[in-house]
Amino acid sequence: MERKAGILLHISSLPSDFGIGDLGPVAYRFVNLLAESGQSLWQVLPLSPTEVEHGNSPYYSSSLFAGNPLFISPELLYEEGLLDRQTLESLRVEPSDRVDYERVYALKAHMLEKALENFKESQEFYLFCQEQAYWLEDYVRFNLIKKKLKRPWWEWKQLPELSEREVLREKVVQFLFFKQWKALRTYANSKGVSLVGDLPIYPAPDSVDVWADREIFKLREDGLPEVVAGVPPDYFSKTGQLWGNPVYRWDRLKERGFDWWLLRIRHALELFDLVRLDHFRGFCAFYQVPYGEKTAERGWWEKAEGYSLFETIREEFPHMPFIAEDLGTIDQEVHSLRDHFGLPGMKVLAFAFFDKNSEHLPHNHTYNSVVYTTTHDNMPIRGWFFEELNEWQRARVLDYLGYTPESISHALVRLAYMSVAKYCVIAMQDLLELGQEARMNTPAKPEGNWEWKLREMPNRELWEWVGFVCKLYGRSYNYP
Repeated sequence: MERKAGILLHISSLPSDFGIGDLGPVAYRFVNLLAESGQSLWQVLPLSPTEVEHGNSPYYSSSLFAGNPLFISPELLYEEGLLDRQTLESLRVEPSDRVDYERVYALKAHMLEKALENFKESQEFYLFCQEQAYWLEDYVRFNLIKKKLKRPWWEWKQLPELSEREVLREKVVQFLFFKQWKALRTYANSKGVSLVGDLPIYPAPDSVDVWADREIFKLREDGLPEVVAGVPPDYFSKTGQLWGNPVYRWDRLKERGFDWWLLRIRHALELFDLVRLDHFRGFCAFYQVPYGEKTAERGWWEKAEGYSLFETIREEFPHMPFIAEDLGTIDQEVHSLRDHFGLPGMKVLAFAFFDKNSEHLPHNHTYNSVVYTTTHDNMPIRGWFFEELNEWQRARVLDYLGYTPESISHALVRLAYMSVAKYCVIAMQDLLELGQEARMNTPAKPEGNWEWKLREMPNRELWEWVGFVCKLYGRSYNYP
């Protein structure tokens, strides 16, 4: 049986001399360390552009197809001759374990200005523009208009003229991102490491995805949503989560043969080896709240077209390289949809000790699943154990382990590696035994998310321990 292991660490969280993790030499070094310690999976969050005004969330982007320019590596641009040494050195900042987004946006804008001055068009660039035209043309136009008008698209009246030079420059930025990403993926695959991506279920309301294809969303005549997405009150929030994204007109998607979704899946599989389908329960039934509500309490569920969608996807992508993010308010219908298409679901140890017979407890795991200690939405294990659990729950964790460990984080990491689940993915924060200070995202909290990053690469001792447990529990891809 196939048993693999890997690490969850977003690109932005890699150590960097340039304020935010990127696709340069440190990413390649991380791949080497994964491979040397027997890991064969590297999971990241969405690669889409982010914005300060939307909390820098990769799940609330202006495009579901475009790449984030912040991840373009200055060092690789220097090696290509697109930056000079002086510019490269001017981009360096002091080491930090937080991303200062406003500073990074300014630095990377300066970097791209310099690189674009030196960029020379090539056959490779023209081919990229041709192959990606199905999303690139709309994205470039949308992005430029938005920069000029500084308003959401539903407030646009008279559209400004766009010069050929402006359009070309926007295309070059995307070309540079995807060139660097694909080189990194090729390298990772050559080392036996598969890249696991994340496919957000909804676009942001003020995005090119909604602007360019309005008929597949529930919108009013003025362009604002009729209803918005979210989830009802749950473990994360007593008033639910009001995401604010427009929801789909599933009837229209089905009439069109799910062409929009097929483009998304094809694009994702050009970037990743395995794709996590965010909010999988939304393919079975989705929660919607009237636009203008302040909380998600007054919403209702409506059926989606998951079976028809995935039948269509399977016809084009029969290997179905997906992970179902089947967390939250889950019922048997969601499990049935997941199992009908043979998709692995998620088991999260941080959810395992609240109910006496939780499906997240290791003795209830199934082979066709992915076990995590925590996700990007959770408190890291150390903070979870000491700050979130009550006395009874902490006692239950220790009873389940059968001993009081020196490190609760590493004890839960071992528990994940032991699981029968075929894939095991550990958040880097849990390997490093970090707590609240390293939390990546707190759902329903508008600020302070997505900022945590490594100040430096973990030491050799940690990687040796990871390699040891990986081999011990039969998850090393070169396991004898």
